Amino acid sequence: MVENLAQDESLYRIEYENYIILIVDDNPVNLAVVVNYLETYGFELIIARTGRSAIERAESVQPALILLDVMMPGIDGFETCRQLKANSATKDIPVIFMTALTGIDDRVMGFKVGAVDYVTKPIQQAELLARIEMHLSLRDLHKNLQANNRQLQQEIQERERIAQSLHVANTEILALNQRLTSENVRLEAEIDIARQIQQMLLPPQSELEQISGLSIAGFMQPTDEVGGDYYDILQYEGRVKIGIGDVTGHGLKSGLVMLMTQTAIRTLLASGQTNPRYFLTTLNRAIYENMQRMQNKRNLSLTLLDYLPPPVGEVATLTVSGQHELIVVVRRDGQVELVDTTDLGFPIGMVAHIDNWVMERSIELHGGDGLVLYTDGLTEATNSEGYYYGLERLCEVVSHHWAKSVDDIKDAIVIDVNQFIGTEKLADDLTFVVIKRK
Repeated sequence: MVENLAQDESLYRIEYENYIILIVDDNPVNLAVVVNYLETYGFELIIARTGRSAIERAESVQPALILLDVMMPGIDGFETCRQLKANSATKDIPVIFMTALTGIDDRVMGFKVGAVDYVTKPIQQAELLARIEMHLSLRDLHKNLQANNRQLQQEIQERERIAQSLHVANTEILALNQRLTSENVRLEAEIDIARQIQQMLLPPQSELEQISGLSIAGFMQPTDEVGGDYYDILQYEGRVKIGIGDVTGHGLKSGLVMLMTQTAIRTLLASGQTNPRYFLTTLNRAIYENMQRMQNKRNLSLTLLDYLPPPVGEVATLTVSGQHELIVVVRRDGQVELVDTTDLGFPIGMVAHIDNWVMERSIELHGGDGLVLYTDGLTEATNSEGYYYGLERLCEVVSHHWAKSVDDIKDAIVIDVNQFIGTEKLADDLTFVVIKRK
């Protein structure tokens, strides 16, 4: 591979989803490292050994992204980037510098000439792929926004009666375009989309109030790095399906897994499937096969609870299946019990078949009893000293306020977590659900 790259700037191409990456570096060893890594992901790769040839190839080929070395013979990377951004044919192509220079002045210079990001040599492969994926997503979103903007302007001309609403939408799109261009916000558009997905899937208060025999309050506060927290409460023909889960990773891919999970659960519930083990194994197979098709390595922890309202005066039973965090069961007098879900399932979407791992467990609920479900973003919320909020503190707050309404308990948890972390930012979504039998 090094010998091939040492030839007179020969092209190296791999066809995959029309993503072309131009790699510019005069060092054949550095080129080999980057090419060998990106080759495994199927990108179409083009090589340039000088700044001048990089400018020519960028203009003729129009790559989706450029990886550009700073220190090169002839014109260096800074001047190459400056000329690319001055050319109307190449100015919108995102440029990521690859450099051993770590000084602030060098980074500032890179951003001034138009680069969107830096990766420091020696190249860390996982970081390189993450930054490439991020800026390719940003580029695609930018193109979509431009297309939407053109469509909105056409509709403004054709439909005068909705001109005002289209104007508002057009203004928002233009504002987002300006932010993406001028602020270089890391994956801001993807974060906005993921947040919208999370918020759209949350069960509305009107649905929760229709559930017989249970009082329910849920809370989700997305962090800046949007993850894939999931919770839902679905009612169908008298049965109630309660779910809570956490997708690995962050960003749009995690949000997409959460969306697929919610849709699959609703579909299985609507089809009349009531067997908890079959329900979970079927859900896993659907998510796994979609992950394979998408080449998405995400998976999620997921616990599902089934509740069938009992006759008046009788004990209610919750059937639990699936692996997630500990379940906090709270008795009427505030006493807390913990239910371990480790042996009740397996991460969803990791393997094709989880039949041998899925088990069930029952929890009895008398009047006034209930439970708290949560994701690790709550218990692992960190203060300025690096300490976790922790499960023990959560249990103390819940137990102390259990005589109150579920909304008051929810508010007490939120207040206590915020007091604990102070000015620190959340590292993960803060999600939990409080359920109490009436």
